[in-house]
Amino acid sequence: MRERLAVTPRQFRLLAYGTLVALTLIVMSGAAVRLTDSGLGCENWPKCGGTPLPPLSTHALIEFGNRVVGFVVGLITVATAVFAYTRRPFRRDLFWLAILLPLGVVAQAVLGGLTVLNHLAPGFVMAHFSLSLVILIAAFALAWRSVHEPGSRPRATDRVSVWSVRALAPLAALTIFAGSVASAAGPHGGGFTGQVVHRLHFKGADTLTWAVHQHAAIGALFGVCVIGVWFLRRRRGATGDALEPLTVLGVLLAAQGLVGSVQYELHLPSDMVWVHVTLATVAWLAVLWAWATEGTLAPRAVAVSDEEAVERPPAAARKLEAV
Repeated sequence: MRERLAVTPRQFRLLAYGTLVALTLIVMSGAAVRLTDSGLGCENWPKCGGTPLPPLSTHALIEFGNRVVGFVVGLITVATAVFAYTRRPFRRDLFWLAILLPLGVVAQAVLGGLTVLNHLAPGFVMAHFSLSLVILIAAFALAWRSVHEPGSRPRATDRVSVWSVRALAPLAALTIFAGSVASAAGPHGGGFTGQVVHRLHFKGADTLTWAVHQHAAIGALFGVCVIGVWFLRRRRGATGDALEPLTVLGVLLAAQGLVGSVQYELHLPSDMVWVHVTLATVAWLAVLWAWATEGTLAPRAVAVSDEEAVERPPAAARKLEAV
């Protein structure tokens, strides 16, 4: 059976990138469920109402449709794990990364069920979205590693550049988390008229305004840091290919700032909020791309090239010759 299902590196690479796209799309479809007020279209889980199939109502069909999409994405991740095992030549790193994907989808399904059972409590909704981004880390790593054979890329020696790019990842995560707090305090709870969905209110009526301002401040800091790292990398001799992910990230953040400002002034229309969430997801992928492009750092204790070696003083050279 393993030989019958054997795939080439190119075939597996296409599958890995297809899986990454599928896991990205499910994040966007999940956001659409909440922003169409369909989060409680099926008020229980795993059934939708009293039967496995949804009732003929718009909200129920949207919520159930997202579950079906999630099931299909889960099957894709299972297939990816199977083909990672049958890939020829077999690579252990790809196999273990692929195994994480169906496990992540199962965890998402359970967490999604708990979110529904807890009537879209803000903490569960935020955790549901955050777990999606964590799964994207494994999916992106799988796709990226499927392109490069072990040892095919030289290790990075510019520690300042590498760590400056890596430092953008936790700042990006903080920015997205702050955005999820603002979303959890906003008007789009995910329930339709007549359903009670609790929102964050730790600062009373000013919670949304406070959360939006914190999110904007952190996002602005993130954008400034991206620009700073871009110039740092350029000053240290980075080429166009090395700067490409940072350039794309900077453009995405500029678009995010524009969309965020406009949607706040328009009192958070649902379609613009969905665009904002989509851009955030794509920006997260750009951060992972920038991290991966920098590569792995070489150990500190490495042999230096002849051009970089410091000439020994004559006395030391004579001593070595005598030895």
